[in-house]
Amino acid sequence: QLQLVESGGGLVQAGGSLRLSCAASGRTLGSYRMAWFRQAPGKERKFVAAISENAGSVSYADSVKCRFTISRDNAKNTVYLQMAHLKPAETAAYYCAARPIVGASSYEYWGQGTQVTVSS
Repeated sequence: QLQLVESGGGLVQAGGSLRLSCAASGRTLGSYRMAWFRQAPGKERKFVAAISENAGSVSYADSVKCRFTISRDNAKNTVYLQMAHLKPAETAAYYCAARPIVGASSYEYWGQGTQVTVSS
């Protein structure tokens, strides 16, 4: 069973940067497409960024393009989200998710989330 653990969240001022990490255990990440989502209090969980199993393809929500960078290190079984120029509206719990590249059409594995708070 794949397990995901996020870290790197915290309190940052508007305009600041943070790097989130998602460490996987139980399976190797090379067989999974990975993504980051976020959920603000009282709101639905929303897609932030995704990366293919070999990092050959990435995609971003329009709101984070040119400010966030998703990457992965399969040798370390870890996925990252580098966030820059953060805004108060981006305060949310950030979740890492994994989707098997074979036999799955949705993200099946989720971490517990890491809180990001952006102060104005």
